[in-house]
Amino acid sequence: MIVIPAIDLHEGKVVRLKKGAFDDVTWYSSEPADVAKAFQDAGAERIHVVDLDGSVKGRGVNGKAIESICRAVDAKVELGGGIRSIDDARRALDLGVSYVILGTVTAESPGAAQEIIAAFPGRVGIGIDALKGRVATRGWKEITEKTAVSLAREYEQCSPAFVVYTDIDRDGMLTGPNIAATSEMVRRVKIPVIASGGVSSMEDIRALNEIPGLMGVITGKAVYEGRIDLKEAIAQSGS
Repeated sequence: MIVIPAIDLHEGKVVRLKKGAFDDVTWYSSEPADVAKAFQDAGAERIHVVDLDGSVKGRGVNGKAIESICRAVDAKVELGGGIRSIDDARRALDLGVSYVILGTVTAESPGAAQEIIAAFPGRVGIGIDALKGRVATRGWKEITEKTAVSLAREYEQCSPAFVVYTDIDRDGMLTGPNIAATSEMVRRVKIPVIASGGVSSMEDIRALNEIPGLMGVITGKAVYEGRIDLKEAIAQSGS
């Protein structure tokens, strides 16, 4: 299982939100590249970056910060937030990221999402964010009637590189990951799954590592607040 530290960007700075709410922001650093370098020094081979402003506005916003991250590290960078067309994906990849992650477009415009996946084989993942099992879009501002598992299964034939599954109720709350829902996603979907949301301790990392076939886990706030030693987490998970 890969342990993937997260950098969430808002107005060019590193932040964390609680349940995606922009009125509950914790500011961590004004130098995203330095944060990425520290993650790499701790052993991270992959870094998860989210353009929070882009996820709401539907276009890339924090390009300068993203490019600075990519230039600062050799680690693979995966980017989500505001990528809703082939041109959006191409611009993001041109910044130096290794993978782009589609969110809103997967639920609202599956045809467009499938075209993006086909245009960049092996470099496009899908992000499925769920509130009480239902898919959320547009920076978690809108909740659909579609379940997370059903949406993921619709994309199995397109062969996205991976799916990032986030439980919104857990995100930024340090309450522990949703092991049952994550296990169900891994068991029922043929796409490699990366878990996200709620990771708060080394015990959570170990619990997720026990899920057969789980590709990876994203951790953010717990690392920033010293609840998880990233170097130790990477060593224990074997990534």
